Amino acid sequence: MTALPSCSARVVVLGGGLAGTLAAAALAPHVGEVLVLEHDPVLPEAPAPRPRLPQAAHAHILWAGGADAMEELLPGVTDEWLAAGAHRIPIPKGMVSFSPAGWYRRSWPDTHYLIGASRNLIDWAVRRRVLRLPNVRVRTGVKVCGLQGDAARVVGVVVRDARDERQVVAADLVVDATGRGSRSTRWLREIGGPEVRETVVDAGVRYASRKYRAPEGAETGWPVIHIPADPREDRPGLFATIISIEDGQWHVSLSGTRGAEPSAGEDLFEEFARRVRHPLVAELLARAEPVSEVSVFTRTANRRRHFEQAALPEGFLVMGDAATSLNPVYGHGMSAAARGAVALRDTTRRTSVLSPGFASKAQRAIARPAAAAWMLAVAQDRFYPGAVGRKPSLVDRLGARYIHRLSQTAVGNALVVRRLTDVMTMRRPAHILGLPDVLLAAARGSRMPPLDGPELTRREQDVLDRPPLRSAGAAAADPGT
Repeated sequence: MTALPSCSARVVVLGGGLAGTLAAAALAPHVGEVLVLEHDPVLPEAPAPRPRLPQAAHAHILWAGGADAMEELLPGVTDEWLAAGAHRIPIPKGMVSFSPAGWYRRSWPDTHYLIGASRNLIDWAVRRRVLRLPNVRVRTGVKVCGLQGDAARVVGVVVRDARDERQVVAADLVVDATGRGSRSTRWLREIGGPEVRETVVDAGVRYASRKYRAPEGAETGWPVIHIPADPREDRPGLFATIISIEDGQWHVSLSGTRGAEPSAGEDLFEEFARRVRHPLVAELLARAEPVSEVSVFTRTANRRRHFEQAALPEGFLVMGDAATSLNPVYGHGMSAAARGAVALRDTTRRTSVLSPGFASKAQRAIARPAAAAWMLAVAQDRFYPGAVGRKPSLVDRLGARYIHRLSQTAVGNALVVRRLTDVMTMRRPAHILGLPDVLLAAARGSRMPPLDGPELTRREQDVLDRPPLRSAGAAAADPGT
C-alpha cells in the first residue's frame, strides 16, 4: 500500500536558483517545511544579476514544455513574466529558423510557444512566487561544506554561515540544486557513499553575448532569429540567435564549437555574426544599437552524473544542472529543470518523503526529462571536430541521418514540423518521431519546394531595408581553416 504524503517532513534545498526554487515549489504542498540555503549574501528583489549566475548574461529560451511545467507548479507565473515585459512568442509564426535542411515555413498554424525574457526576469518571478509560500524559507550567505549522515542515510548538511561558524542543519530530505559546480560526488565519498558514474560530451562551445536596443518598430512582436550550425559539415559549428526580451531589447548570443570560438572583443562581435551560415543576424545587428558589453561563457560541456543508477543514501537527491548540465546552445536547461521538478512533485504525491526508497524513486523520475534533453544535445555535439567524449557510433550516425531526413521533410510538411517541435519544446518525448505517421511522412519527403530565403513580414523586411548604422561585419575566413 502506498504511503500517504508526509505533512511533517523537513526538506533542505541547496541552492536558491531556478532548479532550487522549482524543487521547493514541487515539495512545499507535501511537507511541513522547506528551507532553501543560498550561498549569495542577498537574493535580488527585482530582475537583476546574481554573482553566482554568470550564464544570465546570455540569451535563454524557455520552451513551451518548460513554461507549461512552471505554470503547473506555480499557477499565474506566466502572467507575471508577461506583466514584467516578457514576450510569449508563438511557434512557428514567431520563429525564423535556418535549419541545415533549409528555412522553416512560418505560415503553418501556431502549435507551440516560447517565453522571451532575460534569465534574471524568469528566475525573479519564480523565486518571488516560491518565497511567498507559507512553509518555504530562505537563508542567504550560507556555504554548504558537506552532508551529515552516512552511506545509508543523509540526515542534514554541514554549513558555514556569514560569520564562518560551522553548523549542522537537520533535514529529512536534502535536495542538491547547486548547479554545474555541485560537489555532491565528493560529499558522497566523504560519508562513505557510492561513486557516481559520469558521462561528458564537450564540443568546446564558447558563447559571446550582447544586448541591443531593438530598432524602432521591432521592440515587440519580433520573432526569434536562429541560425544554427550544421553538424554534418566537417568543420567547427557556428550559431547565432536573437531573442526579444523585456525593455525593448534584443538579447543576442553567438557561439562556436572548438576551433571557431567567438572573441570577447566588441569590434569582432558583429564580424563573427557574419560568419554563420546566413548573414541575417549580422544584417539585423547592423541596424540596432548595442547597450551592453560583450560577455563570454565557456562552461558549456554536456555533463551527466548518473545519480539515478547509484545506490544513494536515503534522504538525498540531486536535480537540475547539479545532475545533468547541457550545452546551452540548444536552450533546454531551464525546461529540463522544470520538467524534473514536476516529476519530483508527482513522486511526492504518490509516496511520502519519509517512506523508504522515496529518494531513489524521485531520482529516477527526475532523470527522465533530463535524459531527453541530454539526447537532443549530444546527438549533435558528438559530430563536431574535436568533441570530447565517445565518438559517434553507427546508431548515432543512422539517427542523425533520420533526423536530417525529418528536417528536410519539415520544410514542407506541417505534421513533421509539429512533431519535431513537440520534441524540441519538451512537450513530448523523442520516441514520437518513430511513430507510423511520422515514418510515413519521412518516407514520402517534403511535398513543397524549399524556400529561397527567410519568410519575413512586411514590418520585418522594412527593418532590414533601413540604412545600416554601421557595417554589418566584415567577411571572415572559413572557421575550419
